[in-house]
Amino acid sequence: MSSLEERDMGVAAPGSSTSGLGVVAVGAALEAVAGVAAMQEEVAIRRDGPETDPDEPPKKRVRLPEGEAGKLEERLYSVLCCTVCLDLPKASVYQCTNGHLMCAGCFIHLLADSRLKEEQATCPNCRCEISKNLCCRNLAVEKAVSELPADCPFCLKQFPRSTLERHQKEECQDRVTLCKYKRIGCPWQGPFHELPAHEGECCHPNKTGAELMGVLGEMDQSHRRDMQLYNSIFGLLCYEKIGFTEVQFRPYRTDDFITRLYYETPRFTVLNQTWVLKARVNDSERNPNLSCKRTLSFQLLLKSKVNSPLECSFLLLKGPYDDVRIKPVIHHHAFSNDTNETEYVLLPISDSVECNKLLAAKNINLRLFIFQIQK
Repeated sequence: MSSLEERDMGVAAPGSSTSGLGVVAVGAALEAVAGVAAMQEEVAIRRDGPETDPDEPPKKRVRLPEGEAGKLEERLYSVLCCTVCLDLPKASVYQCTNGHLMCAGCFIHLLADSRLKEEQATCPNCRCEISKNLCCRNLAVEKAVSELPADCPFCLKQFPRSTLERHQKEECQDRVTLCKYKRIGCPWQGPFHELPAHEGECCHPNKTGAELMGVLGEMDQSHRRDMQLYNSIFGLLCYEKIGFTEVQFRPYRTDDFITRLYYETPRFTVLNQTWVLKARVNDSERNPNLSCKRTLSFQLLLKSKVNSPLECSFLLLKGPYDDVRIKPVIHHHAFSNDTNETEYVLLPISDSVECNKLLAAKNINLRLFIFQIQK
């Protein structure tokens, strides 16, 4: 091969003086090509992602740093909180027509306040009208809130809100627990993990019979009160004349200068007599909307004329389609033409939250039982 051909191929002749330079140039060129190919491959990987096996399970998502996760949770708290109490909802979430969120308690409270003030309930943010027909539940927000972390008040660890209640009641080792001998007078309460040690040292199982008699007497009194109510109801069910009906309280306003809310039912017939029920809020105080504690009281009125006194027992219970909790209480009254109405008695609902539920409803539906006492 001639020296010209060797030069064209980039390889020097063995005896030429440029043989060392040619080898070095080829090596440098190969390294440069390899470097460019590696850079192109890296760029392709960054752009398109690494090639993955379709049968390979998906990789876990990369967790955000703790600082960024905390900031995200804070932003979600501010976005998903109730517009009234500014706290995260614990149960149902309602929204107005413009999307502003309200927890169930605040939503019911707004509707009850509007009923007491004879005003249209409005959203605190945009002042659009709100009602049970105009507002709807936001299930997506309810699900999102249930997955947000919350601190356990006992062990201070974080859990999703959907599992926090179960953790506090069943799993937390620091939850406040009572001694199993509390019914016989042990006052101890403490963290759950200390319960076995306390019960092993508790002195109340070793009490004598004389010491236990006082505790058993208090338990018997409570049991006797409950049994007295049930025995009274069973005794009333044995009466010859028993009547019941569904009653619907409708809201009205007094004719005073400062109108007050009251409820009244249409006339109804039970035991061949005509009756009416009336109810009022907080015993007709001037501004019940300014009070946190709210109660309902009612009275029964006999509208028909009677020839002889009519002695009756009566009680109100919740209607078949309402979820309000009412404790049964039996009332007695002797009706006549002169005493044709009872005094106002408290409707035995558990708390102000239940009262707000009744006030927020369009009408209050209950069930009335009347038992005529035969002489």
